[in-house]
This record gives sequence, structure tokens and C-alpha cells, in this order.
Amino acid sequence: MMGVAGCGKSTLAVAVARAQGATLVEGDAHHCKASLDKMSNGIALTDADRAVWLERLAGELREHPQPIVLTCSALRRTYRDRLREASDGLRFVFLDIDREPAMKRVVARAATHFFSASLVDSQIATLESPVGEPHVLRVDATAPLAQLEQEVAAWLHQEDAR
Repeated sequence: MMGVAGCGKSTLAVAVARAQGATLVEGDAHHCKASLDKMSNGIALTDADRAVWLERLAGELREHPQPIVLTCSALRRTYRDRLREASDGLRFVFLDIDREPAMKRVVARAATHFFSASLVDSQIATLESPVGEPHVLRVDATAPLAQLEQEVAAWLHQEDAR
């Protein structure tokens, strides 16, 4: 599951992992303390900060048996390609969301989540849309969870049939 903060990666990932009988790996749990502190203080991560994180996530992909559902913003193509190197046939569900609903969601969870709402604009500016890349499904992140689950399940079934 990929997309900017507030798109619903974790929510959809939990639902899909449960439905598919897959292992869930929450990408945010693999940030180092320094990166978490930066994001909590409204400081955007650099490519160097993300490189350490992406290597940890790539390790998770290599170490876990299939199927696995991983949450990761994967904002740039180079980040997605790094993850693809770790897992043949890796697929991305891109939860596409506009700024306003993403901002509302991040503000609403401020008391329970480390991510500063001031970074939503930075994430949107950094995002390189994966639409058109192989093995990518774009979904409307504002759609109901049940609908998103159904779209992902149908797509995974179709992908498996190839």
C-alpha cells in the first residue's frame, strides 16, 4: 500500500492482509528514531533518511514468506524500484488522495500519530505518480473501505491469473 500521509495505507493494509491471509508489515514501524523525531517536528525526510528505511523494508520483503502486505509511502519511482529489487512481482496499490482530505485525516489523528500535518504538502510535492508503472493499481483513497478491499482483491486475483 503506498501513497502520501493520510491516504489510508494502514487501514486498507490491515483489511487486505486479514482477507488475504497475508503477513502485515507496517512501514512506519521501521523508521529510525531520528527520522521519527524529524517528522514529529515537521522536518521532511531526505533521500538519505529514506534510504535506511527503504533498506529495512526491502529486508522485510526478502525475509517474509509470501503473501505479505507492506505499507510504505514509496513516493518516488526510485523508492519503488528499490523495493521491487527485493521482491520479484511486487505490486503496489496506490491510494490516490487530494491535499484537503489527506490534511483532514492527518490533523484528525494528530493526538495518536507521530506525523506532523505540516508535512502533507511536502509529501504531495515529492510524490511521483506510479500510474503507468507495471503492477500498480490506483484506487480512490476516499472510497469506502469495503469498496477498496473489493477492488484490491479483484485486482490481486487478476494479477495472479497472469
